[in-house]
Amino acid sequence: MSDKPVIVVSRKVPPAVAARLSRDYRPRFNDEDRLLPSEELLARAKGADGLLICHTERMTAALIGRLPGTIRVIASYSVGVDHVDLAAAKARGLIVTNTPEVLNDATAELTMLLMLGAARRASEGERLIRADEWSSWSLSFMVGAEVTGKRLGIVGMGGVGRVTARRAMGFDMEVHYHNRNRLDAALEAGAIYHESIEEMLPHAQFLALHCPATPETEGLLNAERIALLPDGAIVVNAARGAVVDDEALIAALKSGKLAAAGLDVFNNEPDIDPAYRELENVFLLPHVGTATRETRDAMGFRALDNLDAVFAGREPRDRVA
Repeated sequence: MSDKPVIVVSRKVPPAVAARLSRDYRPRFNDEDRLLPSEELLARAKGADGLLICHTERMTAALIGRLPGTIRVIASYSVGVDHVDLAAAKARGLIVTNTPEVLNDATAELTMLLMLGAARRASEGERLIRADEWSSWSLSFMVGAEVTGKRLGIVGMGGVGRVTARRAMGFDMEVHYHNRNRLDAALEAGAIYHESIEEMLPHAQFLALHCPATPETEGLLNAERIALLPDGAIVVNAARGAVVDDEALIAALKSGKLAAAGLDVFNNEPDIDPAYRELENVFLLPHVGTATRETRDAMGFRALDNLDAVFAGREPRDRVA
C-alpha cells in the first residue's frame, strides 16, 4: 500500500490542482461537487490524514470533535477561516491553514466591478435589455453616479484592501482607510488613515468592506454606522456577509440614505435575505470574488504547499491554528 497521505477533498478542484493531488497524495475526491453533509464528510474522513475544504464546509466544534484521530491538518481553500472553529481545532491538536495573498488581485477586481456596477446601475440596465423593455433614451434615463474622483473608505487594509486602494487610485479616487494598525507610509501609498471606523465613515462616498469575519466584526456595518455615511453613499462588500447587518443595510437602501450597494457575499449563503432581490439599487453577485482560473489554481497550489509542509514535518507557511 502507498505511504502517501490520504486527503479528503470536499469540493471539486481545478484540473491542475487535482493532478498535483493525485501525484503526491491519495485524494478522496468529490467529483460531483456536492455540498457534503457532515455525516458523509466524517465517513470519507475515516482513516484519512487531512482535509482540503472550502468555506462551504462548516467545521464546527462538534464536527471537529468527531473527526477521526488520524486527521492531522485542515487546509482551507480560502483566505477566510470563519467557517472553522479554530479554538476547537487547537484543542484537538489539529493544524489549520488558509490561502492568503494569491487571491488579492481577483478580489480587488471584483470590488471595482461591484463599485462600478452599483454606481452605474448595471443590473437594472441588464434586466431592461434581457426583458426587452428598453424602449427609449433620454437625458434622465439610467442616470447613476461616477466613481472617478470620489472618496473611497476601506475597512480592512490587508492584501485585498491594499490592492483595491491601488485600483481605486487609478480612478483618481481619494482613499481613506481604517485598519487595526496604521500601515507604513510605503504601504499606505497616499491613503489617509483613520483610527476609528466612525471617524472615517463621514468621508466615504464609497465604502468597501475588506475585513475578516470575526466575533468582533460581526454586524460591523449597522444602522448607527450607516447613519455616519454621507447621504447617497454606495457600499460594496466582497469580504464576508457576516460583517453586514442585513436589516440595517436594506432599510438604508429603501430609504435612499444609501444610493446603492454592490454585494458578492451574504449572510446565510445561498439562502440570502429575499429583500435584496426586490431592490433595484443593489448589484448582486453569487460569491465569485476569487472565481478566476488563475486564482483558483493559485489558491489550490498554496493549500497544497501547506499540506506538503505538514507532512514533511515543517511549519506550514499559512498556519492559522
